[in-house]
Amino acid sequence: MIDQNIICPNCGKEIPLTETLFNQVREGLRKEFEGESKEREAAIAAREKKVCEQQEEIQSAQNAIAKQVEERLKTEEEKIKQTARIEAETALKVEISDLKQQIFENNSKAQQAMNNELDLRRKVRDLEEQKKNVDLEIARKMDEEREKIRSSAMGQVAESHRLKDLEKDKQMEDMRKTIDDLKRKAEQGSMQTQGEVLELDLEASLKARFPYDNIEPVSKGMRGADVIQKVLNPAGQDCGSIVWETKRTKAWSDGWIEKLKSDQREVNAEIAVIVTEALPKGMQQFGQMEGVWITSPVLSGSIAAVLRESLIKINLAILSSVNKGEKMEILYDYFSGSQFRQKIEAVVEAFSTMKNDLDKEKRAITKSWSKREKQIEKVILNTAGLYGDMQGIIGASLPEISMLDYDSDSEKIQITEEE
Repeated sequence: MIDQNIICPNCGKEIPLTETLFNQVREGLRKEFEGESKEREAAIAAREKKVCEQQEEIQSAQNAIAKQVEERLKTEEEKIKQTARIEAETALKVEISDLKQQIFENNSKAQQAMNNELDLRRKVRDLEEQKKNVDLEIARKMDEEREKIRSSAMGQVAESHRLKDLEKDKQMEDMRKTIDDLKRKAEQGSMQTQGEVLELDLEASLKARFPYDNIEPVSKGMRGADVIQKVLNPAGQDCGSIVWETKRTKAWSDGWIEKLKSDQREVNAEIAVIVTEALPKGMQQFGQMEGVWITSPVLSGSIAAVLRESLIKINLAILSSVNKGEKMEILYDYFSGSQFRQKIEAVVEAFSTMKNDLDKEKRAITKSWSKREKQIEKVILNTAGLYGDMQGIIGASLPEISMLDYDSDSEKIQITEEE
């Protein structure tokens, strides 16, 4: 049950609200509300219809306006395009005309420049040609003047120079002859000096080998060989003489034989020997030609010993023999025969063999010494290295080895690694 009071809007009194009254009021309000709602809905529908109609009119107007605007836009756009096309064409025509004008002007300028360059080059060529002509003319004139001056000068000094030239030619010829004489004397002096050296060496060698013999050089300017050796036996008796001739030239000469034989007869010597570096063709080291012995400087000492011993034996045979003529003939045959030559060859071969053996021994001993020296250095090097390693490990307590230390009073040991 509803227990509620309501206030009257007119008089302001409170009226108790019963259920019946409530239903009446509610029904009245509902009907009033429904009527108002229907009116309102009808009004709203009418308004909506009017709005729709207005919207349709507005839309139609808008469409018409849009159509008009579009048409006007198209018209204006067409006008603008036409105007722009006309303006562009006009501007393009102007630009093309301007470009054509510029091209024409540039072509005119280029043509003018080319014409100017051609004119300039032509002028340059003309100037160069003129300069060449001027230079040529100047050169011709200078040559003409020079020829005139030269001819004049030659004519003036020809006579004075002629005598001077003759004098100069004479001096040159005298100087040439003097130079040739000096060269010839120098060559002769050089050959003479070389010969004197070989002669002095032979003299010294003979004196050293045979100190009891009389060995004398032949004085310069006197006839005879270079050295005369008078052989003396142990008793001091004269056993004969040997004449020695030394030659130090590049080629052998057969004239030496006759000259030495003449010198041999001059001093009454029993034997003649030529010591030369240039031997006759086919001769090796030594030999005999027409009774004269020929030997190289290397074998001169051996040949001297054999010949000297032969003279001593011949002298002994002469002194102790009867029938001297027969024995002298025998000795002469022996001395000039092949047996004596073979003995000399044997002596010379033995000497050569001994000398070669001695040279080989020298080389072998030198090689052995060098090898042993390297081995000793290697032993010292290894020993010193071992001693150094032990000294580094043990320290100062390791006894010192004096042979491995440097000593100021003895030769210092230099230990070098072999490469």
